[in-house]
Amino acid sequence: MRLFFIMPMYDKILFHLDNDYTEPIRDPIWKHIYLSDALAKIVSLKPFQDLNDIKQLGPAYLVYPGATHTRLAHSLGTFHTAKRIIYGLLGKGGGDVFTFEGVKAFFAAALLHDLGHYPYAHALKNLGVRDHEELTGEIVLEKPVFEVLKNDLKVAPRLVASIVDTSLPVKDNEEISIYRKLLSGVLDPDKLDYLNRDAFCCGVPYGIQDVDFFLSEIIFDRQNGFALSQKGLTAVENILFSKYLMYKTVYWHKTVRIATAMIKKALFLAVENNIFPREKLYHLTDTSFLQLLASYQYPPLELIGEVFSRQLYKQVALFPFDPHNRSHSELEDLSTCRKKEAAFSRELQVMAKRPVGEHDVIIDLPERISFEIDLPIALPDGLVSFKHAGSVFRPETVTAFTESLRYIRVYVRNDENLLLQAQKICLESGLQL
Repeated sequence: MRLFFIMPMYDKILFHLDNDYTEPIRDPIWKHIYLSDALAKIVSLKPFQDLNDIKQLGPAYLVYPGATHTRLAHSLGTFHTAKRIIYGLLGKGGGDVFTFEGVKAFFAAALLHDLGHYPYAHALKNLGVRDHEELTGEIVLEKPVFEVLKNDLKVAPRLVASIVDTSLPVKDNEEISIYRKLLSGVLDPDKLDYLNRDAFCCGVPYGIQDVDFFLSEIIFDRQNGFALSQKGLTAVENILFSKYLMYKTVYWHKTVRIATAMIKKALFLAVENNIFPREKLYHLTDTSFLQLLASYQYPPLELIGEVFSRQLYKQVALFPFDPHNRSHSELEDLSTCRKKEAAFSRELQVMAKRPVGEHDVIIDLPERISFEIDLPIALPDGLVSFKHAGSVFRPETVTAFTESLRYIRVYVRNDENLLLQAQKICLESGLQL
């Protein structure tokens, strides 16, 4: 033990990695994930175990029955890939910056990064709720997680919270800034796990990443966390195309979008009409989320029950989003979108000659997404940005990717007369919403 304390920092970290992770967890993606005793204790805590009751992909299982994997499994995988990244960087310059406590804090941050995540996360976007990273930071700084980090893992909980929640000040701490970039970037442990895991569980080949190849080509870089060799350029290209295909076929599949839009519409109306405050949506699991909503007698909230009994709305119109079309861009504001839905509902009520509720029509526009391409590539003349490294994925190509994914869709309650009349409205209006 005395020898451990007088070791150089590089050797101390390496000794820790080689000897202190002995508790195995069997995982379908990474096979064995090894935890230290302290991290195994954190995994057993209720805030972490609650992640086992949050599906990673929300209602995607309605389309892909295997998509029932949880945020707990994903969190373990993120920790595993984070540890492999540090292993790879230690011998490539990182040993001069990383500290023993810093590395342990980074691993804890990777493991705990989703503690504050919402159930059915995409359904809660744009509802004015706080970022889940902020909620995670708060959980880390409270009992019981705080105590285990401090007393068992022997790291400052504030360091762990600061890596996850970038709104917390770090006082020019270079090491923490590097860990933030490692945890959230172009090729971060979060993406490396969720793309592989989501693809595996959905039974599609699109998200698979060659992690071994990526790790063999990383180079430590103080400014960005790491860079890639020129040969490693294909690792970035693969993740960009994989992300595009996963959005196209899984995350934004038509049925997944309908289910998500129904949940989102119900929650928006409930919050806007003061049925319950946004804060009620914090710190929920899938089960407690459904229990909360079942306790309110509010007709729009019935949409959520309909989702889980697969009584889904039907799509009556689909057209590409044009950011230069004002009537399209206005839909990005949920309040404006709801006004257009209300106008559509009133017109539909006249044509159908029957009552049409404000929640019987949904106009769905996916949120803006970004495909990060700022990872540096090591060329013979020095580091250059990925976009200038000779890849086919130039900025305009990536922009075209993201824009091609966004469609405006109109959904209506599955009633034969309503669907027929809604289609007529869309055709007669030229889809000018």
